[in-house]
Amino acid sequence: MRLFECQSCGSALYFDNTRCESCGHRLGYLPTEMIISALRPEHDLFRALASPEHPMRFCGNATHFACNWLIPADSDATQCPACRHNRIIPDLTQPSNLQRWQRLEAAKHHLFYSLMRLKLPLNNRIDDPRHGLAFDFLADSPDPTGPKVMTGHDNGIITIALIEADDAERERRRTQMNEPYRSLLGHFRHEVGHYFWDVLIRDGGRLPQCRAMFGNETQDYQAALRTHYANGPPLDWQRHYVSQYASTHPWEDWAETWAHYLHIIDTLEMAHAFGISVQPRLIRDQALSTSIDLDAYHTISMTEIIAAWLPLTFAMNSLNRAMGNPDLYPFVLTSSVVAKLGFVHNVVHGRAAD
Repeated sequence: MRLFECQSCGSALYFDNTRCESCGHRLGYLPTEMIISALRPEHDLFRALASPEHPMRFCGNATHFACNWLIPADSDATQCPACRHNRIIPDLTQPSNLQRWQRLEAAKHHLFYSLMRLKLPLNNRIDDPRHGLAFDFLADSPDPTGPKVMTGHDNGIITIALIEADDAERERRRTQMNEPYRSLLGHFRHEVGHYFWDVLIRDGGRLPQCRAMFGNETQDYQAALRTHYANGPPLDWQRHYVSQYASTHPWEDWAETWAHYLHIIDTLEMAHAFGISVQPRLIRDQALSTSIDLDAYHTISMTEIIAAWLPLTFAMNSLNRAMGNPDLYPFVLTSSVVAKLGFVHNVVHGRAAD
């Protein structure tokens, strides 16, 4: 993610901002230009100062304070490119549902920033009813004995349990599942990884290369899950996997690695936007030094990305510890994990067969 600049007053803006705190201009996101723009009202429409040629209007979900993206005024669409992927949303007459859905939409829009930045194929269920990407945001039954919604992916349909937007419940689940990290954006990045395994690996002619790196996905998935939850991960899991859950099955290894790849490149883009350099003063270990001067979204070399990422995480984790908090990035990237990240990087940029 990057910083943006108000076209009216020059103040720094963030992706989620809806109003400039300095000059008061209403803000909207132009997905084609991938920029936050200050807006000038024009009757019931707006002119984006960043691209004033054509009038714009807000996505229909702006009425629920769930989206700040703009669409052309003459478009037949009522929703923005990100919201068109919604298949089911919760009952918004319930206040808790609305608040949780708003939080989920913020994470989903952040995800779509990355997917669009990478120019990945993003057919929705309207354009491709059989294989398009869609999201179901589902609330648990009000009956406490009823079935619970499970977050997951099935043939392009990503189900997100609405309760995950409750911080206390998400922390309870993180602790129960012995996870060092659990976030809404992380859920989206992981589950969309399953979708892109279908699109880029299974349907993209890359199965042999992927199996060589992650293992054979034809092994029984449900049996693998039962084994994982009964026995835990292998004792040496950290040598080969980015997380314990990645050791469950090749599909989960791919999805976890995919999610971490998005974590890395998006965080590096923000570090670049802030001009961050890491130069420890008391030691001479060059492995802890870096200057974030690369565009991680379009850097050819995964080696360069990792060379910038590791010193940054050392610094971020140290700062968090100084505040008495857990590590911001509590993961170890071994050579095996870095190789898997490199494979994802090549697939994303169309170089898997190199």
